[in-house]
Amino acid sequence: MAIPTIEWEGGKEGRMKIIDQTLLPQEFKFIYCDDVQTVWQAIKELKVRGAPAIGIAAAMGTYVGVKGLNTNNFEEFWKKLKEVTDYLRTSRPTAVNLFWALQRMEYAAQAYSHEPVETIKEMLFEEATEILEEDKDSSRAIGRFGAELIPKGSTVMTYCNAGGLATGGYGTALAVIYAAQEAGKDIKVYACETRPLLQGARLTSWELLHHGLDVTLICDNMVAHVMAEGRVDLVVVGADRIAVNGDAANKIGSYGLSIVAKEHGVPFYVAAPLSTFDLKIPSGSHIPIEERSPHEVTTFGGQRIAPEGVKVYNPAFDVIPARLITAIITEKGVIKKPNPNRVRKLVKEESYTVDRKQ
Repeated sequence: MAIPTIEWEGGKEGRMKIIDQTLLPQEFKFIYCDDVQTVWQAIKELKVRGAPAIGIAAAMGTYVGVKGLNTNNFEEFWKKLKEVTDYLRTSRPTAVNLFWALQRMEYAAQAYSHEPVETIKEMLFEEATEILEEDKDSSRAIGRFGAELIPKGSTVMTYCNAGGLATGGYGTALAVIYAAQEAGKDIKVYACETRPLLQGARLTSWELLHHGLDVTLICDNMVAHVMAEGRVDLVVVGADRIAVNGDAANKIGSYGLSIVAKEHGVPFYVAAPLSTFDLKIPSGSHIPIEERSPHEVTTFGGQRIAPEGVKVYNPAFDVIPARLITAIITEKGVIKKPNPNRVRKLVKEESYTVDRKQ
């Protein structure tokens, strides 16, 4: 993204700045987060979305919540910090990057508990900034590894939005596409609309057009037909949480897409940073699936499209079984035919945990 999705503006006394993604593509508007409640609301209402971007927002939100606290007592400071991080944990349940980032911020505070509180605040500001910079670097690395898997002249299908809008910089799934484009591979893209909130139609097609990609938008229920016609060479999507066996949670509809891809012999790739892996859970059945408001399904463009009183089930994510994933692309390399041994070999505990300063 030429314009950052999320950034910190104004030094240590400044504030968090994000693009309001609920307004795109009709309106481009920034939101400024001066308090932790605004950060929580931005995450909950999908004004900032995408697993890596949610993690960055949570880290910055932690600093927002404690930077104005006037105390020299660490115990008092720690109590406030925990109130902030516990509150932010309630914003969304599925993307593990959020919990990973909050834990990093807690560990950073603990690591400097012997220092004056003002020094701890400075360290937290640096930690949040580092999480953002790390994400920019990991996006580029994911793109480089993934581009090697895309043959020249390929047509790629993608789902939801896993581009610059979902990260601190280049994207995950779309980073693979951008890197292939930059390598001169003449890539074309099918973007699925992604009901019910149309992240593919509103965000991915907008991003790809701005990057000069040849992009065609299709409805979600056209996927099987398009693949049956031989129009797709591979699929690449992002992820919000990946279990140790390689099962990957992504936007609802991704599981169905992986089944269709398998049926038609189309390689299916998942692109995600190491922070999206949850080595504490053995399989995708342990991933908490967020259920969102019925309003997202019963209305469209502000108009009601379903009868009053109808029941609605609106899970925001589903789980792609590892057996349907050709490979997982990370910033440290590619996990082909993912299984627990291969995942653990690349995503080592020391890479995943957040206590590197202790």
